[in-house]
Amino acid sequence: MTDNEKLVTPEEENEEVAEIFTLTDEETGKEEQFELLASGEIDGKLYYAMASVDTDAEEYVVLEVTEDGDEVTLSTVDDDETFDRVAEYFDDLLFGEIDYDAEEK
Repeated sequence: MTDNEKLVTPEEENEEVAEIFTLTDEETGKEEQFELLASGEIDGKLYYAMASVDTDAEEYVVLEVTEDGDEVTLSTVDDDETFDRVAEYFDDLLFGEIDYDAEEK
């Protein structure tokens, strides 16, 4: 086994590692950690659905991802119509119910 190889047990292979981001509120300067719940590309732009790791609420925030070289910026979605469309996408993805009857047809 080389230095770059790692033995992975079946239990470790099935574990998901949470992606945690530390975000800073530009207005208050307060830092807070968020877990990435999902990502999606809508109208050619990438968006993240993220939840605070400090609260147990079932709420999440929607952030637009902008990449400039190696730098990644996460920002709020200012356009109400875009926000509604992106939030609906994530609501369906994260909380949507599966219609088993529709699959049988």
